[in-house]
Amino acid sequence: MTEHLGARALLELICDSGTFVGWDESLATRPRSAGYEAELVAARERSGADESVLTGEGRVGGHRVAILASEFAFLGGSIGRDAAHRLVAAIERATAERLPLLAGPASGGTRMQEGTAAFVAMIGISAAIARHKALGLPYLVYLRHPTTGGVMSSWASLGHVTVAEPGALLGFLGPRVFEAISGEPFPEGVQRAEHLYAHGLIDAVVPPRTLPRIVAIALDVLVPSRPAAAAARPEAAEIEQPPVAAWAAVTATRDPARPGLRRLLDVAASAVLTLNGTGQGEADAGILLALARFGDASCVVVGHDREDGEPGRPFGPAGLRQVQRGVRLSRDLGLPLVSIIDTPGAELSRASEEGGLPGEIARSLVDLVQLSSPTVAVILGQGTGGGALASLPADVVLVARHGWLAPLPPEGGAAILWRDPARAPEMAEAFGITAPELRHAGIADRVIPELADAAAEPDAFCRRVGAFIESAIGDLAAVPEAVRLAARLGRYRP
Repeated sequence: MTEHLGARALLELICDSGTFVGWDESLATRPRSAGYEAELVAARERSGADESVLTGEGRVGGHRVAILASEFAFLGGSIGRDAAHRLVAAIERATAERLPLLAGPASGGTRMQEGTAAFVAMIGISAAIARHKALGLPYLVYLRHPTTGGVMSSWASLGHVTVAEPGALLGFLGPRVFEAISGEPFPEGVQRAEHLYAHGLIDAVVPPRTLPRIVAIALDVLVPSRPAAAAARPEAAEIEQPPVAAWAAVTATRDPARPGLRRLLDVAASAVLTLNGTGQGEADAGILLALARFGDASCVVVGHDREDGEPGRPFGPAGLRQVQRGVRLSRDLGLPLVSIIDTPGAELSRASEEGGLPGEIARSLVDLVQLSSPTVAVILGQGTGGGALASLPADVVLVARHGWLAPLPPEGGAAILWRDPARAPEMAEAFGITAPELRHAGIADRVIPELADAAAEPDAFCRRVGAFIESAIGDLAAVPEAVRLAARLGRYRP
């Protein structure tokens, strides 16, 4: 059986030793029925808590963070007006002190003994969270067993990053309520944390003992501690290299040994927290989304993900909606967005057509062109079709020496023009796809060296790419937003 920690045990586990300080004040006395008052007295004795939520601040991995934690032993963690007032006061204090906020809900939802007044209080809690996030302050959520009803439908579902306890019951209505209303049992497993992860609704399923490390990584990216003096950036120098034939570039990027986005993050990033899905019931393995830090440069990374031993995989509409989630995170958290292009193209299927693939490409283009945050695109390998185009708009475009960009795979272009896919090498030359040609056309800004091929020096290449990304983000930090946006729009004006 999985042990489900109470609020105090959770706080002791999460926070660096001896750092938690409570914020909760004595609660004002409200007129209540004798029966309800007796329930409250019993709940206090049973749980050792004065209400269903505890709030305060502590340090996690050295980072100061405000914390909200439910105490399920107090009337099932239900939220009445006193609990709601306590939550809002803590959220507003965290906002005023510009602290990241971590919530650990475990609740059956609205407190039935207080009825509609408690039900409506969920609006005020959600509004306080919204004001906190509007200032670019991080909101992290750890869903504990169980979290249902009005809590799951409000402050538990608003996190920038959301992870859950293994086996946790998470849903709109608890199974007992569903069965009482519908007369039939709820399908087994649908409301479990693992099922939500499989459908892209949460970012990870982690046991409580792992939570401090996950939170510390997130905070390393979102609120990094800055050194007293700015460290020198790593060298990101371009060098003269012999020209590469277009078809040679295509074959190099299709090499299964060529490093992709995961290898880049593993080797070159100092902190990485991989996220999952759209948060709206979809996940696409062809797109990877993460919070990452290259040196001192924190960013949101979203890009095409090649499997081990495979040169790339297509992605569908859900993948592009993951790209759009990355854009939202970048905008909401005030972080630069780094998009990685390394794809054989978007998925060609009935499901993609019915799922609105062209519209999602269009929305991704518009989102990236208009994003207020600094943006860097990296053509790491293959850059095929609308799927690649959807990740391209950026303030700075970097391209690996063998990276390329084309409206179709060369075989497809040759089939259209000459009805002969075998003429793909000729088509590749005609397209003008290589890194020097992209730079000459103003599509790319800098060429990342490969010595002599990324597949032969994967880790060194990844470190080089990381240095170029860090350098580009650092350069963009000095450019006023209005100037950046005007330049970005100007580069894509025909």
